[in-house]
Amino acid sequence: MVVKVGVLGASGYAGVELLRLAAAHPDFDVVYATADSAAGALAADVHPSLAAAYPALRLARYDPADAAGLDLVFTALPSGATQSVVPALLPKVGRVVDLAADFRLHDAALYAQWYGWEHASPELLDEAVLGIPELYRDELRGARLVAAAGCYVTAAALALAPFARAGLIETTGVIVDAASGVSGAGRALKASTSFGTVHEDFTAYGLLDHRHTPEMEQAIGASLLFTPHLAPMARGILATCYARPAAAFDPLAVLASAYAGEPFVVVSERSPSTKATRGANTAHLTARLDPRTGWLVVLCAIDNLVKGASGQAVQCANIALGLAETAGLATVGMAP
Repeated sequence: MVVKVGVLGASGYAGVELLRLAAAHPDFDVVYATADSAAGALAADVHPSLAAAYPALRLARYDPADAAGLDLVFTALPSGATQSVVPALLPKVGRVVDLAADFRLHDAALYAQWYGWEHASPELLDEAVLGIPELYRDELRGARLVAAAGCYVTAAALALAPFARAGLIETTGVIVDAASGVSGAGRALKASTSFGTVHEDFTAYGLLDHRHTPEMEQAIGASLLFTPHLAPMARGILATCYARPAAAFDPLAVLASAYAGEPFVVVSERSPSTKATRGANTAHLTARLDPRTGWLVVLCAIDNLVKGASGQAVQCANIALGLAETAGLATVGMAP
């Protein structure tokens, strides 16, 4: 099966990662890639890492007519931009997998509260399927519009959803403390993410009102306090999550049962490491119950650009198209 693929927003970090993964996919043929900021340039010139796989692919300025007839389109545009693109795009193509936040929330009012804008296409929110395959696999089968969950949401939801869904934790007072590599902020030049700022620094941001909070609450089924941190590394997310138990249970057994047979989840007693996930679509999890304080602690490490973005998008697309879920995706991280 040959799947004709388009990538909108191919000049960013998520876009280049999509192209990298698509190059190794046995069924994907990327025939259209856009980047308004680099329109007319060869993808290999914008991203030299792609030169061997895409020597002649030229980035275009987006035109919905040029996407017509594609089997699959990944939209890797900034949050807020996709909601105006998808209504015209969706009738022209087979499937759309959006990597932005535009279709993740079911309640349109939450966008005004957390993102500061009124949603332009609220009629599509009920159709969009949240893209965390381990939690929403049945809904993803045959889905026309997928809202791939972001990196922070993926790490927190994989860590806590099994406990919340089983009624094993209190669904108030949950805490998510997570750190991300600099690539999570995107490719655009910013003083806050420059080398001189980030190197040898570690800082919290988005205190009390980070915009991904409602997405976590929706995916987990709990109200929570989320504090993100910027770590001096290119890739990776480590989420440390805390909740109060509502029953007695073995936390590792709960995770092992929830993710039994999942190709992209590793559950063990080892404390997860971001470097162990580098380049892989795999989440590493562990959990502990602290008898002294009574807290449940769950940790999850992922590569924010793979399982937290483009790899998860490919995984979702595979399910939606009826392909092998693991096609084109690595389970083994790079070391050192």
